[in-house]
Amino acid sequence: MKIAFFDAKDYDMNSFIKANKDGRYEISFYETRLTKDTCRLAEGSDAVCVFVNDDVNREVIDELVKMNIRLIALRCAGYNNVDIEYAYGKIHVVRVPAYSPYAVAEHAMALLLTSIRRIHKAYIRTKDFNFSLNGLTGFDLHGKTVGVVGTGKIGRIFIDICRGFGMNVIAYDKFPAKDSGIEYVSLDELWARSDIISFHCPLTDENRHMVNAETIAKMKKGVVLINTSRGALIDAEALVEGIKARQVGAACLDVYEEESNVFFHDYSGHIVDDDILARLISMPNVIVTSHQAFLTEEALSNIADTTLGNVEEFFANEYSANEVCYKCPQLADCKQDHNKKCF
Repeated sequence: MKIAFFDAKDYDMNSFIKANKDGRYEISFYETRLTKDTCRLAEGSDAVCVFVNDDVNREVIDELVKMNIRLIALRCAGYNNVDIEYAYGKIHVVRVPAYSPYAVAEHAMALLLTSIRRIHKAYIRTKDFNFSLNGLTGFDLHGKTVGVVGTGKIGRIFIDICRGFGMNVIAYDKFPAKDSGIEYVSLDELWARSDIISFHCPLTDENRHMVNAETIAKMKKGVVLINTSRGALIDAEALVEGIKARQVGAACLDVYEEESNVFFHDYSGHIVDDDILARLISMPNVIVTSHQAFLTEEALSNIADTTLGNVEEFFANEYSANEVCYKCPQLADCKQDHNKKCF
């Protein structure tokens, strides 16, 4: 069975080669992203394997279908880069619903601690033998209120970590977890009460730019925002203005809404055209990491095993428990009780 693997990085190839050590699959690795201009590279394949910044739009789907490719295997949990509705009835889509929720939740806390305790600034200073403490004053997490948007596996693990620091936790989720002991509140109440807000939800049309000029104005002055989920949850221009107005005290971003042409690449010798990203990175109270929250050995191993398992299950049984179908009212949380293909 042949799989065309797009947006391949060394760490991807290493984990998938290891997971495919028995040679069940013939995998062709391509550094380029999947777009309408590159999809012809998949010709002759049974499936394509894509990541968060591959552009699986209508044109790409049509080309894949013409090439008799039957499966799009996402090696990630998110699927907002795939036109799920248009794919229905044409090509099947599977994903990795959970690889290492600990990796993402721990990275969110790492960003928060780095930001509020100025660890990144201290590291740079001491490399120059500057041991001054001026400007490095932070604040305790103990007793602070953290608002968690999204209480799936990652969100609940982040909540457990926050409770370990003695923080007060409130949360919002469209589908609250039953008997979880979590205090659920409305979004407006979460904005108003939280000292720190962390996002752990998928991106949908409904929550795109849920952080905008209007909602930032409802937040506590000096609020710290953490986003390890999807970049477009936050209106980046509104965030810049909120930081300039001192309404947002700090931002910890592992994702960015226009990241697809920037993240995962080395632009250290180039001028970055994205003025908003350049402004964010230049701000002393903003930390940007390049979508690396998932990047642990455990997560990469789980991603490879689950992705190849999804491919094997689909072609063996004409069904995968991890299929994504826009017809399902819960979409990402479908229990697949029907035990059959979505179409």
